[in-house]
Amino acid sequence: MIVIDHKALHDIAERVFTAAGSAPDEARTIADYLVEANLRGHDSHGVGLIPNYLQHLAGGTVIANRKGRVVSENGSLIVYDGERAWGQIAAREATLIAIAKARETGVAVVALRNPHHIGRVGKYGEMCAEAGLVSFHFVNVTDARPAVAPWRGSDARFSTNPVCIALPGPEPERPIILDMATSVVAMGKVRVARNKGEQMKPGILLDADGKPTTDPGAMYGERRGAVLTFGEHKGYALAFVCEMLAGALCGSGTMRPERQGRGTATNGMLTIVIDPSRLIDREWLRGEIAAMTAYITASPPQHPNEPVLIPGDPERLSRAERIKNGVPVDDETWRELTLAARGVNVLVEPPQARAG
Repeated sequence: MIVIDHKALHDIAERVFTAAGSAPDEARTIADYLVEANLRGHDSHGVGLIPNYLQHLAGGTVIANRKGRVVSENGSLIVYDGERAWGQIAAREATLIAIAKARETGVAVVALRNPHHIGRVGKYGEMCAEAGLVSFHFVNVTDARPAVAPWRGSDARFSTNPVCIALPGPEPERPIILDMATSVVAMGKVRVARNKGEQMKPGILLDADGKPTTDPGAMYGERRGAVLTFGEHKGYALAFVCEMLAGALCGSGTMRPERQGRGTATNGMLTIVIDPSRLIDREWLRGEIAAMTAYITASPPQHPNEPVLIPGDPERLSRAERIKNGVPVDDETWRELTLAARGVNVLVEPPQARAG
């Protein structure tokens, strides 16, 4: 395990994407989003994705220096085609358009289709909450191998299909951000466990024969296992709805057999953004959120060192700690990252100041 300053990690990511062909602003934005995921404790969506991203770029399934474009606009309803741009770029543009439209009309519905992998969905919820808006984001995945089994099923039929709900919080710097996979864990967390040589907890994985396993390697064989949905039938139902909203309704496509295993990742995302001031006095809303937050978090903790938090708090705590003490990167992820960087003629030296 190495520990690296977040600015140094950002420099590595930015240099890699610049060397891979991105313009400076694009390289910086992708690096921003990946490193921010690491800072917020979501290593599954951080710089460990870079090796896969570069493989996809080399395979022609993502195109640098594109933003995508609006292909239709009907009142508050907008369709945005990512045109195989880096997902962080296309999703950012689609979210900015949604924010502007919601401010103009009170509500925006944006269907994003055909971008590369968009990364941590919570980032787009944070953008909306920081603008004083409420947002809902439903996401699916295609063009990859399915990873998640349906409730009562024994093999993978869809992906981790995240959902995000965001709204302004009790303080401006404390937005409420629900951001979660509909599987027990995100697929990237299985990759992190494999790279660390760790076992998963029971109740998360099935092997290729549909039997329970704790071995993350079950997801990386020629015959692939499956991750389970959270909350049994409840998580499955939410994953199913995400598939239909993000895949079918957005026009991005669903994880049918003909859209599997193409060695890349395509996301669909349905985003709904609401200006709460069109519904309620903004100051009253802020006061109500603050009062209920205070009431909920005043519940006596079961464990003295584990106070009650609100959605988004764990990520904020992780960010503060990792900015102060550095970002941990397991040895295998570091090896894969340095090897991928070398492939675009970027030399990555191990950090000297921090080791662990």
